Amino acid sequence: MVDVRRVKLPGVGVLHTFYTSDGGKVGVIAHRSGHSDLITFADDDDGPDVNKVSLRLSEDEAHTLAELLGGTQITESLTALDQIPGLSIDWFTVDYEDHIAGQPLGSPAERGIAGLTVVAVVRGESTNPAPAPDFKVFPGDTLVVAGSPEKVAKAFNFFRTGTAKPKVAVDGPPGN
Repeated sequence: MVDVRRVKLPGVGVLHTFYTSDGGKVGVIAHRSGHSDLITFADDDDGPDVNKVSLRLSEDEAHTLAELLGGTQITESLTALDQIPGLSIDWFTVDYEDHIAGQPLGSPAERGIAGLTVVAVVRGESTNPAPAPDFKVFPGDTLVVAGSPEKVAKAFNFFRTGTAKPKVAVDGPPGN
């Protein structure tokens, strides 16, 4: 059986890699957006003349390739392991214009989002697990959160705008 290594890429998705019997390294980046990248790696001692391949595949193309290679059941089984009913684990990368940039993280419950947990803040190459409410968030940080899909959406809205409630357009007569 092939040893597949999985690495979560905050804000991107999951990288799956394995070595082939002839020493090659193959990887698939499964993006959160649904598309995948099929890539090959070269060892440092392969020299500068080695060919590297990277292909961007849509979700349908990735499924088709998996079926052609005979791995659909394995791929779907691995994906099912990441799915727990009612729980969403997601990443939010902080931009300069986001409300949370430069602010302390605070408590999700105090911000109207009880039942949400900030699991970690990734800053560069370091991870800050279970950050305290006074942990200051900066642009470029990635917040890893866990909660129901609705609460994750509320948290992301708060991180962007400063309010946990999404703005809803109300249709009404002009002037109201």
